[in-house]
This record gives sequence, structure tokens and C-alpha cells, in this order.
Amino acid sequence: MREITIGKNDAGQRLDRFLSKAMPLLPPALLQKYIRIKRVKCNGQRTQRDQRLQAGDVLQLYINDEFFEQPREDNLFLTLFQPKLNIVYEDENLMLLDKRPGLVVHADENERVNTLINHIQAYLYQKREWNPKWENAFTPALCNRIDRNTGGIVMAAKNAETLRILNEKIRDREITKKYLCVTLGAMTPQEGRIECFLLKDEKNNQVRVYHRPVPGGKTAVTLYRTLNKRGELSLVEVELLTGRTHQIRASFADAGHPLLGDGKYGRGDVNRRYGETRQALYSYCLRFDFPTDAGILEYLRGREFRVEDVPFVGKYFG
Repeated sequence: MREITIGKNDAGQRLDRFLSKAMPLLPPALLQKYIRIKRVKCNGQRTQRDQRLQAGDVLQLYINDEFFEQPREDNLFLTLFQPKLNIVYEDENLMLLDKRPGLVVHADENERVNTLINHIQAYLYQKREWNPKWENAFTPALCNRIDRNTGGIVMAAKNAETLRILNEKIRDREITKKYLCVTLGAMTPQEGRIECFLLKDEKNNQVRVYHRPVPGGKTAVTLYRTLNKRGELSLVEVELLTGRTHQIRASFADAGHPLLGDGKYGRGDVNRRYGETRQALYSYCLRFDFPTDAGILEYLRGREFRVEDVPFVGKYFG
């Protein structure tokens, strides 16, 4: 319990408005709940959210210490009262989340609070599975990333051992990821392999495709299989044998079949005609192949997880 004595400069304010300024990490909805359930008292008495504070009033606050801290990058998850997650699978070691297009996985220059990792940390904090006060170093972490405008399965580790194992499995290519995408036109042949070299332009966050080795270029290998065709659009399943920046988007655009909605590598006129502002690309399938020992994650060997609701599939091929 903490006490706050109201000074003359704070007198006359509504209780809820004063507390929202005093504890910026406390979500407004949670603040109102705490007032209702008597975890906020004034001079030892029950309070109302709209009561006016007087100089000399003493507030008794039965609220977790972390809400009294100043906002920082590592505690902004506290401001999410109702974390929103599409959980594909969860156990004591990891979570598989279906990240919808438009959500960033980590904070960037445009978004600090509404990120996938913050929603995960808020969820685990509210379930009392994790609290930064209990840990010396570990924080729930993502094992893979997906671009803001791409959707699909993201892996989150709940403990350090899981994070270490999954990072090793990703590095050693023991986890298979498959994507669905919508291309303009049809690939020839309908099933095949794309091999090229990608050179990233860091300044413009864009890659260039080459068909011969170039200084700084990285080998990119992509397997694809056409699943459906309707008019000028094709539904294609893609498996990455290498994981390069924008590999699918750049490779298909170079082949003459850019992804629908892709504003960086695609065709603006077609995207506008369909009203698409995000690339039709989804990491919909994850399989734990694990040819080598997986430690505490051995029980996942051979298991496969899929996202059943990929928005653009029903929209264009339903």
C-alpha cells in the first residue's frame, strides 16, 4: 500500500484524473476498476471517481508497485489492460501467435505501445506467469519476426531455455515455415524453385535481385506451388529454404508476378483497382522438424500448426 498526501496545487481535481496523471502506466479501465473495488481510499474511506480532492487528503492506494514507475520502453506493456492475441498454441514453454497484418512485432518510430511483444508481456503478466520483478534478466521474447504488413505465425518464448533452443533450431533450419501469397498472373511452371541473389539497400529498406553472385549479395532459394487460379490472380504456397529480407516479395516481382497489394515491389495500378494496401502474404504453417535433440521442446518434434483463417484466401478464392 502507498499513500499520497494531496497538496494545494492538486486540490480541486477529480480523483480519477489526478491518479491518471500520477500513475501514467495504470490503464484507465483498470483505474476505474480499482476505485470500484475499494483499492483506492481517501482518508480511509471509500472513494468515487468524480469526487474532488482537498488539500491534506490522504489517498491509500492498494495498487502494485510497478504502476507507480515512470513509463519506459520495458514497462509500457502495463498500459495494455486488455491484451489482444490470436493464440494458435500455448504451453508452459512457448506461444504461437497469429499476428494480423498492420501490427508491428516490436516498437518502432511510429508505434511504442501497441506491439505484439507488449501484448504478449501484458497477457503473461495478467496471468501471473511472468513479472519483471521476479526476473533478473529474462523477458518473454519473440523468436522470429514478421513485417508489419505481413501476417502469420510468430513464436514467443516464455523462458530462457526455450528461447535458446528455438533460436538454434531456426539457425539450423530445423523449423519449416510455409507461406500463402496472391500473385499477379501465374508462375510457369506451376510448381518450382527460384534461386537468385539478393542485395539489400539499407537506406531504402529494399532489396535488388541478381541472377549472378554480386558483392554483398546473399543466396536466396524459394520453393513454390500454385494452389489455385482465378482470373489474373494465383494463390501460391511458398517455402523458404533461406530467410532473406523481402525474399518472397522481391523474388516473385523479379519473376514478373508481384504480390497483390505490395506497395514496394508490386504494381500500384492493380493494387488500387483491388483496393489492397498491404501485400497478400501470410506465414500460415509452421512445422517443428527437429532432426536433432530439442531438449525441453522434444515433445514438439514432428508437430505442425496452421492458421486456418487467412483473410485473402476467402476473399479471392473462396
